[in-house]
Amino acid sequence: MFVKSRGEHASKHVLPKNLALLLCFASFCAGMFFSNRTWMVPDAKGIPWTSRIGGKQFVDYDRNIVVKNEGNSSGDISGSQHSILTMDKAISDLEIKLMASRAEHETIQKDPTMSEGVKNIESILKRNYFMVIGINTAFSSRKRRDSVRATWMPQAEKRKKLEEEKGIIIRFVIGHSSTSGGILDKAIEAEEKVHGDFLRLQHVEGYLELSAKTKTYFATAVSWWDAEFYVKVDDDIHVNLATLGVALARHRKKPRVYIGCMKSGPVLARKGVKYHEPEYWKFGEVGNKYFRHATGQLYAISKDLATYIFINQKLVQLLNEALVLVVRCMCSNRSSNFIYLLVPPVIIVMLCLRNLLHKYANEDVSLGAWFIGLDVEHVDDRRLCCGTPPDCEWKAQAGNICAASFDWRCSGICRSVERIVEVHERCGEDKNALWSANFVQTMRTSS
Repeated sequence: MFVKSRGEHASKHVLPKNLALLLCFASFCAGMFFSNRTWMVPDAKGIPWTSRIGGKQFVDYDRNIVVKNEGNSSGDISGSQHSILTMDKAISDLEIKLMASRAEHETIQKDPTMSEGVKNIESILKRNYFMVIGINTAFSSRKRRDSVRATWMPQAEKRKKLEEEKGIIIRFVIGHSSTSGGILDKAIEAEEKVHGDFLRLQHVEGYLELSAKTKTYFATAVSWWDAEFYVKVDDDIHVNLATLGVALARHRKKPRVYIGCMKSGPVLARKGVKYHEPEYWKFGEVGNKYFRHATGQLYAISKDLATYIFINQKLVQLLNEALVLVVRCMCSNRSSNFIYLLVPPVIIVMLCLRNLLHKYANEDVSLGAWFIGLDVEHVDDRRLCCGTPPDCEWKAQAGNICAASFDWRCSGICRSVERIVEVHERCGEDKNALWSANFVQTMRTSS
């Protein structure tokens, strides 16, 4: 017998630790592949496992699933059929929740006591709006919001009339501060009690998070209101609502429409400059331009595209629910070990898919990137990006009223709080234009 002395290195005839672990893992995977099973936990004979779907009760006696309908047995069904029924039920529940969310929001808006809303719940569910306008704003922009309210955004009863008669929803869009319930959030809550014109997002505010905010806005808006168009507007530009409505109405029968002032600006690679793009290398050589996309001051997308964003926003949640159903189907023997083995890959999948819609530094670039590869019609409408007076004033005098006006050099109206009233007086449409606009004639209510 050969015995090693203390002074000799034992590693000479011993496998390295990493290689040993790798061989153990490979052996385990091979065993899984050839046996197609894991360690079995003895079943508790005679102990039923039950679940209920709708009006049917599923009872599992030793993994033989029996369907009971109001106490009467209807025979055996396979595990795959059970999984299909469960998946169908989950999809139906999601659809009901989406409709209920819209109904609840509308009911609260129409009557906080909910007395009127409960009576009209059926009509609320069927309501179809023309467009939802989200005005992007920040905690520090109270004066900007007040200047918008004083000019082109209808207030109080007129805003309610605009929603009911024209199907146009307008809300200031804002998330929450990093300190939940702090002074910034309380200030917005107080402002909301006075005006009632906010859409609060499940989003933490920050300038570098505008792409995430835009995604959350569209996903939230399409889940609350069933509209034909969803519009994003900055809080430092002037908008003529009737002209905007007429511009969008021309494209209402087209699927997957992306409307705005299309541009292709330079990709800024140098750090420290405004609009610097950290991922500039993705766009080719230094000095290249972005792909065509709508400028961020104002753009609109059709319902199909807003729904696409909503689906991707919620995909992780849906995948999670689907994986739970798969685990239940595969683990019909109730083997807890198998569930434990699935936990790591489930976590990896969720981490990999948490940001399916990639966010670039600039939110307008991000939105344009989300539609690349889709069958989307890009509409370049220059009425959505007129200059401030004298530009918009000359166009109005010539009969070409602008839908939106701002200063390109400021990416909005320069000193908008002081100047937006002047822009409204010189470039605003007739006071009766909105209420007599013909796009309302084609508004529909689902029957």
